[in-house]
Amino acid sequence: QVQLVESGGGLVQAGDSLRLSCAASGRTFDNYWMAWFRQAPGKEREFVAAIRWSGDRTFYSDSVRGRFTISGNNAKNTVYLQMNSLKPEDTAVYSCAARYEYTYSNYARDYLYWGQGTQVTVSS
Repeated sequence: QVQLVESGGGLVQAGDSLRLSCAASGRTFDNYWMAWFRQAPGKEREFVAAIRWSGDRTFYSDSVRGRFTISGNNAKNTVYLQMNSLKPEDTAVYSCAARYEYTYSNYARDYLYWGQGTQVTVSS
């Protein structure tokens, strides 16, 4: 079993930055993919970014590429999402997820473990 706990959300203005953290526990973390998804009110859950636990592969959605950076600290079993140049359309609940498979996926259904989510609100 894996437990994921997000933190770092909040209310910011457009153009500001935030860093989200996702602390993982409960299982060894080899061959994992960790990802961030987000869901805005009235919209479907959307893939944001993913990182292989080794840190050598990352993927981003087109909407955040160049503004967001996903990274990991294996010693702390923590994954981060650095969000720069935030826009009002980035407002959503951000959740981290874990996938214990070798292959990458940007589909939420392929991730077995989920955190509770953290709210990010960007005002204009």
